[in-house]
Amino acid sequence: MKSTAYQQAGVSLDAADEVVDKVKPLAQRTFRPGVIGGLGGFGGLFHLDPNKWKNPVLVSGTDGVGTKLKLAFELEKHDTIGIDLVAMCVNDILVQGAEPLYFLDYLACGKLHPDKVATIVSGISEGCRQSNCALIGGETAEMPGMYSGEDYDLAGFAVGVVEKEKLINGEKILPGDQLIGLPSSGIHSNGFSLVRKILEDNSLHLNQSMDAHVSSGQKTLGEVLLEPTRIYVRPLLKLMQTIPIKGMVHVTGGGLPGNLPRMLPEGAAIELDSGSWENLPVFDWLQEKGNLSQEEMLPVFNMGIGFVICLSPEHRDQVFSILHQEGEQPVTIGKVISGNRNVIIH
Repeated sequence: MKSTAYQQAGVSLDAADEVVDKVKPLAQRTFRPGVIGGLGGFGGLFHLDPNKWKNPVLVSGTDGVGTKLKLAFELEKHDTIGIDLVAMCVNDILVQGAEPLYFLDYLACGKLHPDKVATIVSGISEGCRQSNCALIGGETAEMPGMYSGEDYDLAGFAVGVVEKEKLINGEKILPGDQLIGLPSSGIHSNGFSLVRKILEDNSLHLNQSMDAHVSSGQKTLGEVLLEPTRIYVRPLLKLMQTIPIKGMVHVTGGGLPGNLPRMLPEGAAIELDSGSWENLPVFDWLQEKGNLSQEEMLPVFNMGIGFVICLSPEHRDQVFSILHQEGEQPVTIGKVISGNRNVIIH
């Protein structure tokens, strides 16, 4: 039985049923050992194997994509924004040494279009596949009057697990420890309110070709700005099998100066060499178009470093070897010094 009154109020139950049918196979391709049942229940089920985990700690994180969504709306490109959503959540819980287990998403819109929802969830599914994280549930809410036109919002929630004695919390970090940075793919998912202001102030359009020095592959401005957030789960889980990592940072809102102190214990600070890594051309372009100083850029953007690892210097060569085998391009970006949880940038 369908409610015609609800239909007249702007909510389609038929569209909701169609969405479920379309997203089920996208979720099923992400399933891993531990998933119980499938989609459709009131709650997703996951069994934590007691033979594998002796003293497990569950680590959870939730996040969204922010105003990067506005660019996806303008370009009508919805197939990668879900990767960003997963990345923002799983990279965060990875910081504490957790292996992501499962993921749930929330999508709210004014008008439910099943094919568009399926495209968005295909990106979420791909992000889960990249992080070996099962998509076991979610919610799609049609909310006429709350969202205008074709707008929608996304939020995600990830749960991971780590053995209690292997939790990474930064308490063992000492002066002399080294910081290893892993490159970002671009802007990732932070700073887009400023990006959009720069676009508006310069009357730039997302479909125009990007400057050659920024994108040698003749990408459009929109394609460069919508480049998905990198997911660092697989190489870092591999690294943690053999290397005692002392601290990690996912470089999100606040950039390097805002995020690096989050892993530091009392009495420690960071000395960062800003010339030690290649500054991605997209950030030089934004700085030029926005007439911004480096001091204005650093607290907003990742500037080319998406993830940072802190470890004892004796492990550096082995870490570089493992990460190179995993396809990463690590670079030493600084060191820990004595101080009061501050960051000194040269």
